[in-house]
Amino acid sequence: MGGFFGVVSTKKCTTDLFYGTDYQSHLGTKRGGMATYSSDKGFFRSIHNLESSYFRTRFELELDKFHGNSGIGIISDTDAQPLLMNSHLGRFALVTVAKINNMEEIAEKLLNENMHLSEFSSGKINPTELVGLMIIRGKTFVDGIENVYNTIKGSCSILLLTEDGIIAARDSWGRTPIVLGQKEDAMAATSESSAFPNLGYETTYYLGPGEIVRLRADGFEQLRQPNKGCQVCSFLWIYYGFPTSSYEGKTVESVRYETGRIMGEEDKTEVDAVGGIPDSGVGMAIGYSAGHKAPYFRGISKYTPTWPRSFMPANQEMRNLVAKMKLIPNESMIKGKRCLFCDDSIVRGTQLRNNAKKMKELGAKEVHMRIACPPLVYACPFVNFSASKSALELIARRVIMDLETGSEKATLLDEADTVTNVDIPEERLKAYTKTGSPEYNRMVDEIARRLNLDTLQFSKLETIVDAIGLEKERICTHCFDGSSAYTLEERNTEELRLKFDE
Repeated sequence: MGGFFGVVSTKKCTTDLFYGTDYQSHLGTKRGGMATYSSDKGFFRSIHNLESSYFRTRFELELDKFHGNSGIGIISDTDAQPLLMNSHLGRFALVTVAKINNMEEIAEKLLNENMHLSEFSSGKINPTELVGLMIIRGKTFVDGIENVYNTIKGSCSILLLTEDGIIAARDSWGRTPIVLGQKEDAMAATSESSAFPNLGYETTYYLGPGEIVRLRADGFEQLRQPNKGCQVCSFLWIYYGFPTSSYEGKTVESVRYETGRIMGEEDKTEVDAVGGIPDSGVGMAIGYSAGHKAPYFRGISKYTPTWPRSFMPANQEMRNLVAKMKLIPNESMIKGKRCLFCDDSIVRGTQLRNNAKKMKELGAKEVHMRIACPPLVYACPFVNFSASKSALELIARRVIMDLETGSEKATLLDEADTVTNVDIPEERLKAYTKTGSPEYNRMVDEIARRLNLDTLQFSKLETIVDAIGLEKERICTHCFDGSSAYTLEERNTEELRLKFDE
């Protein structure tokens, strides 16, 4: 995924920009970048690779090179950012949090119109450059951002550092957030409101879907009103978000706690202790412990000094090793107990299988797992959730295929596995997404068997919606139930948007 931070101040902004961007580190793993603007020295930009280092260590030694009262920063899972551009709209720097599924189509169209592409990321088209090229085709910045909204298939939130403040534009369906904060001498925009408190900002405004604003040091002005339709990603609360961050006014930790509490009250399984898989499973586990009236314990701890999320390599085998090395079980807390653990989700299942095996080896009497979201049945086409390249890398989808085809294969998908895809009719897939259906129960039992768990339960979709506190229509739950009302071919057209807004 990725996260960004932008600030416009009455004084030099480097300190706020540096620490505000660093507070996005849990959202991205590959590259970090910052750009500032000074009226006398112009724009300055720097980008660094973060795959084997921290953001802070990459940028600390060059902070003196950044000048000016305004700047933007990004930590990204994808392309090198920020980009600097000069156009009929003026000079600007650009960062995006985006997933663009039709990049090749857009690039071909732009090339046919005699435009050129100069920025590449790992030999591939840089999506942020495509966004920049679409913006400069507009008569104004707002007109150009409208081009982005009406052209891409996927999602895109934007910060533009201009010679006159910062323009912030939230994804047209609000899938990724932008939050504004203010203090006496500055305004800031960020993906994560957790960046604000220690820098002295007070959260003042949540941008709506498709809303565009211009930030200056003394406040902001609205350049485009928000769309009525919203499909904010539910995984912001379940997985991505830092516990103290808020989206749509709802704190991440409160949603995780409430999800666990509801599950704990409903669950009749007898256990001796409840723990969370660090970090995103902890809040849910505390809620589950309260709802189930079972003691909370730290049966697994995360080794944070040298295994932050920043060091997640691209190779799946190495990712599995990192996941194993950073989570350390506490044998004295586990031995002889009926242990229940909470986690945010099950994607491939490799890490969970290894954890369950290790806990049994250390003497756990039973190992039960409770998951904060429903099974992941559909790959996400809207944000960069997980490294999955296809739905078949999701263990739930893999199990469905095996059950539907009568396969005897009982393994997880490891890097060396090759699987022939079998098209499952949509009505059959839907049957597995309905909590309590015969198909759903078979799927969950089979996942539990493959992961060596005594019991496995997933949150109900209704529980997630209730915990978040928004109407179901305003939350994207596509990866659980395929319910997005907008197909990739239709959902970004102006005709559909007008129809929905009516």
